[in-house]
Amino acid sequence: MKDNTASQEAFYRKFKTELETSTHFPSTYTYKFIVPTTGDASSRISAIFDSMGAFISTKPSSRGTYTSITIKAMMESADDVIEKYRAVSSIEGVVML
Repeated sequence: MKDNTASQEAFYRKFKTELETSTHFPSTYTYKFIVPTTGDASSRISAIFDSMGAFISTKPSSRGTYTSITIKAMMESADDVIEKYRAVSSIEGVVML
């Protein structure tokens, strides 16, 4: 577990650097997730972005097994972007794109 945590921290440090060099904040940021259609993952993700006026759209897969979620939200900083990814990562079954 410790190695996994260190790996995640290294990923987020690198991602923050990339965001800061490629994006001028504040900026609209687009998140994309895939979740199983059954269960509450979709509503839990929506709740994470609910209070910030984000635009959330969903689309079921052709077989209806999965749902893709696209979220566009105004983010103030790279840290804010990463904070949302961390929050969503605690939801089981989510694939972050």
